[in-house]
Amino acid sequence: MTKQLEGKIALVTGGAQGIGRAIVNKFVREGAIVGILDRDLDKAQSTADEIKAQGGVAYAFGGNVAERETIFNAAGGLVAAAGRLDVIVSNAMWVRYAPVLEITEKDVSMMTGTGFNSVVWGIQAAAQYMTEGGSVVNIASSSGLIGLPKALIYCGVKAGVLGLMRAAAAELGPRGIRVNSVAPGYTETEGVAKNVSEETRKMRQSKTPMPRLGRPEDIANATCFLASDEGSFVNGECVRVDGGSAIAYL
Repeated sequence: MTKQLEGKIALVTGGAQGIGRAIVNKFVREGAIVGILDRDLDKAQSTADEIKAQGGVAYAFGGNVAERETIFNAAGGLVAAAGRLDVIVSNAMWVRYAPVLEITEKDVSMMTGTGFNSVVWGIQAAAQYMTEGGSVVNIASSSGLIGLPKALIYCGVKAGVLGLMRAAAAELGPRGIRVNSVAPGYTETEGVAKNVSEETRKMRQSKTPMPRLGRPEDIANATCFLASDEGSFVNGECVRVDGGSAIAYL
């Protein structure tokens, strides 16, 4: 059977850990050559080395995704190494939850920089480097569709990502470049395990219609579909992968 991403060249931001790493691994299994961009270059290189040891092809890039130069250096570097760019997944995010009056300038700067500005730069890189058949997938959040306490900036950034998606889909669609989003709900990553209490975890599960919480692989599977030719007529769409939590009143 033909793999979903056979021959595709993909760049994934925040690709060395959590959901990003799951996306990278899924893409490689489906036949893609992957560029891994992460603020921690050592982790990105380690991930790339593991992929190479298993017979895949991956390249590591490091830097602050809030800076346009970082995204363009990685995209251009991947084009130079692999010949072209077919897919960009903007996944990187920095998060701090806080009550409204405790939000700091650093919180706003870091979250908008990593979670919003980087998506703009990813869309620009797609516009510069991609040709017909290209796909941009932005990792949004179900929090961009609903309101959560102590998440003013996070909800705002993720709602903004959906706005960017719709505008970019309308502008780049005529060139054959699709722009879509995946909106995860609560997903059990290493970072979440460190920062979320068991009480909060149980509360989140109680508000999810499905009898479990999200896994990074769930997000990776949806992202892979949108990146692949199987999603070739899906444009400007947000796919919620949250077990139904955003639409349930529990």
